[in-house]
Amino acid sequence: MAQITQAKQLQFEQPSFFKRLRGMLGVDFYRLFHPPMFYIFLVIAALIPALVSMGSFSGTGQEAGNAWNIIASNSPLYVVNDIGEYANMNMVFIFGGIMVSIFIGHDYRSGYAKNLFTVRAKRTDYVISKSLVGFIGGAGMLVCYFIGAMIGGAIAGLSFDAGVSAGRIVACLFSKLFLMAVYAAIYLLLAVVAKQRLWMSIVGSLAVGALLFMMIPMMTPLNAGILNVILCLAGGAIFGAGLGAVSNFILKKTSLV
Repeated sequence: MAQITQAKQLQFEQPSFFKRLRGMLGVDFYRLFHPPMFYIFLVIAALIPALVSMGSFSGTGQEAGNAWNIIASNSPLYVVNDIGEYANMNMVFIFGGIMVSIFIGHDYRSGYAKNLFTVRAKRTDYVISKSLVGFIGGAGMLVCYFIGAMIGGAIAGLSFDAGVSAGRIVACLFSKLFLMAVYAAIYLLLAVVAKQRLWMSIVGSLAVGALLFMMIPMMTPLNAGILNVILCLAGGAIFGAGLGAVSNFILKKTSLV
């Protein structure tokens, strides 16, 4: 009799939050790294700065004369004079929206989200997992962009004299990485609102990315300091939590189609 009672207790034992989240993260990271789509985005992120650094677009590359111009500007605010000036590291934040839209949109188009929530998966776990996956995916694109820019600059013979210390360049790069968390939270919100309407999510991501484009060089200039890193880290955490809560609310109050 005691064994039957113990078996019933084990049967109805609920998995902990960390166990649920670990399981969902495992599935999401597998779905991110297994298909070729993610690697296509990484290749594109690496090729664009390599081509631009070698002077394939006007206003940049050899005309700019400095390999770091494709990473960031020394001035936190600047005016974009031509399309070539969009071809810098900050454009990854826009491409990241397309990646997140496709990744989450596939959940609804394939029926994965409906099956997932039918078995009583927590919406909160889903939002946290997608936010982390979107952030990691975007950060991976930033890293590939940086590698492509350095290789392209070396091949083109551009100057690597940034005019600032190496510590400030590192702070600039970390600021961009942490700022990606803000954009990942925004793109997640747009994706859960659009659900199966992938086109709506992509259009919304492009619009938001273009609208907030000037915020990126303001927050992450080439001469960034520790304050920029802290602000971007705090912004990523606050926006991630706040917009994540909104995404969670929308998932609970709306249908899965």
